[in-house]
Amino acid sequence: MDKTIAFLVAPEGVEQVELTEPWKAVKQAGGTPKLVSTSAGQVQGFNHLDKADTFAVDATVEEVSPADFDGLVLPGGVANPDFLRTVPQAVAFAKGFFDVGKPVAAICHAPWTLIEADVVRGRTVTSWPSLQTDLRNAGATWEDREVVVCTGGPNKLVTSRKPDDLKAFCQATVDAFG
Repeated sequence: MDKTIAFLVAPEGVEQVELTEPWKAVKQAGGTPKLVSTSAGQVQGFNHLDKADTFAVDATVEEVSPADFDGLVLPGGVANPDFLRTVPQAVAFAKGFFDVGKPVAAICHAPWTLIEADVVRGRTVTSWPSLQTDLRNAGATWEDREVVVCTGGPNKLVTSRKPDDLKAFCQATVDAFG
């Protein structure tokens, strides 16, 4: 896979393993992951509620567009997508991948950003269970499965529920990115 994949995260609150495992999977498949955030510098990873490692930002959402990438990964963590959905540039960046038909993968709480972008209507998805009502209210069909790959829209959309689903999520993500 000779592809460049954006990983969109907030300055803090990303669930570290949901960033690092898909990142490794993209690299092992021959892709180039790039960390995109709403501000330059470093992002703070978390292991649930505890601070973990920091990661260097490659670009801000103001500096890049979906045209610069072949796909998008949205890691979870509760605070991460809750912050991203309040930043119009981040929401527009995520929505842009749907507008141009590029694959998107979102795990755990990450679909909150996709709800804000209004791109889940008519799609079949999964997520952390507490988001199921939000996703249904946004027009999605929610299923309780470790990974759901939806091709019933302008792009491939890969979703998973939680860190325990990472093996299946990473494989489906790499497959979707080709």
